[in-house]
Amino acid sequence: MSIMKYLLGIDLGTSGTKTVLFDVTGAAIASSTVEYPMYQPQNGWAEQDPEDWINAAFETIRAVLAKSGIDPKDIAGIGISGQMHGLVMLDEPNRPLRRSIIWCDQRTAAECEEIHARVGKDRLIEITANPALTGFTASKILWVRNNEPEIYAKCRHILLPKDYLRFRLTGEYATEVSDASGMQLLDVPNRRWSDEVLQALEIDPAFLGKVYESVEITGYVTEEAAQATGLAVSTPVVGGAGDNAAAAVGTGVVTDGSAFTTIGTSGVVYAHTSNISIDKKGRVHTFCCAVPGAWHVMGVTQGAGLSLQWFRNNFCSVEIEEAKKRGVDPYVVMDEKAAEVPVGANRLLYLPYLMGERTPHLDPDCRGVFFGLSAIHTRKDMIRAVMEGVTYSLKDCYDILKEMGVEFSEMYACGGGGTSPLWRQMMADVYGCPVRTVRSKEGPALGAAILAAVGTGLYPDVKTACDAMVKSNPQQDPIPENTAKYAEYHKLYQSLYISLKDRYKELAAL
Repeated sequence: MSIMKYLLGIDLGTSGTKTVLFDVTGAAIASSTVEYPMYQPQNGWAEQDPEDWINAAFETIRAVLAKSGIDPKDIAGIGISGQMHGLVMLDEPNRPLRRSIIWCDQRTAAECEEIHARVGKDRLIEITANPALTGFTASKILWVRNNEPEIYAKCRHILLPKDYLRFRLTGEYATEVSDASGMQLLDVPNRRWSDEVLQALEIDPAFLGKVYESVEITGYVTEEAAQATGLAVSTPVVGGAGDNAAAAVGTGVVTDGSAFTTIGTSGVVYAHTSNISIDKKGRVHTFCCAVPGAWHVMGVTQGAGLSLQWFRNNFCSVEIEEAKKRGVDPYVVMDEKAAEVPVGANRLLYLPYLMGERTPHLDPDCRGVFFGLSAIHTRKDMIRAVMEGVTYSLKDCYDILKEMGVEFSEMYACGGGGTSPLWRQMMADVYGCPVRTVRSKEGPALGAAILAAVGTGLYPDVKTACDAMVKSNPQQDPIPENTAKYAEYHKLYQSLYISLKDRYKELAAL
């Protein structure tokens, strides 16, 4: 290539939008982030203004172009990743009819029951690969129809957050399979809208955009968008992906046998599979992934990094103080303390159910527990127990994926918790498989850029692009004697939920 080509990855997140310019080797050239608010008009509700996303995206694109000083014509393509499940409703002149109801909104319990009644729960899982969930888009559409009929009557188009940005860049109503999988309107095994679900829910198929694969070109930058952003007219925009699917590409988890664990506020164990596998009990999500013709299966533990953050905020003033003096992150000091404690935290177990649990229990009533607390235990034992408890919870997710026939032999670690060498070693020991990290911290934005590289022909397929653009650090191998010890503790950990299940219900009823 005589002229250097560049790729733009835009990640439309919940707290802000980040735009990163990459070269064809995956090196980040320039990046910019703009944050925006989330509105909570009532307890359990969560909304954002779609115009905030557009302003943030356009501002970060302009900033990245200015910082890098490149010619916008040298951008080969644009990929977009974003928060999933959010509902954007447009009227006839394409104006948003209301604020977007986003992924973490919990108002739609009645609509989920309505969906199960209209479609049938088992049939819904067969078609959409998931039970009706409050977070998903279909229940939000029904909520607007049931509660704001005058708004619903004006609706002409329904888009997801990143797809509204795509519309503003290209003028096209389009989505792609990974994000559409989280709407509960897609036939996930066949990668197309489900006529059966749309009929049962009485949603007009004309409201929905065209469904593409993640690497396909969905449109081109318009004159209007070029003026607003500084991009070149006719720059191709590919399908892109939902945030987790984009993170998988940015981590190189794009072939059978590979998986990643994210320890953010919640924890995710995500595995790639060429053969669709659906959990009939609905404990894990199955979605189309960003690799054409493949899927991913994902277990979610609600209180992962959240557990350690909660413990830090309430009990670790000494560690926070020490971290200040040394100029390091408090988690670094907490890691050092936990590393002084042996495997099993001196017979102390922690159940990380601060926010109820999704995988494997689907139980909103279960709550956190320290089990085995005695007078010998100190704060550092408790820090270690929290980290181990979260790891056991992730192992529960890991085991369900294995039970479903999804095989993987290597694990990547991402998210804030993934930066802790101690936590990665725990994962390697508890999972019994090597754990590694990637050098880039740009996850979803890099994944989106890689998809753009494939869509515009710079690489022949996603795997080849990842091999060229994603760089890994050396792996951490499991320590066999630790694996054996953790297995005993994990067995006891699993029995505690069974013992407490009915007590949790009683507690919730008090």
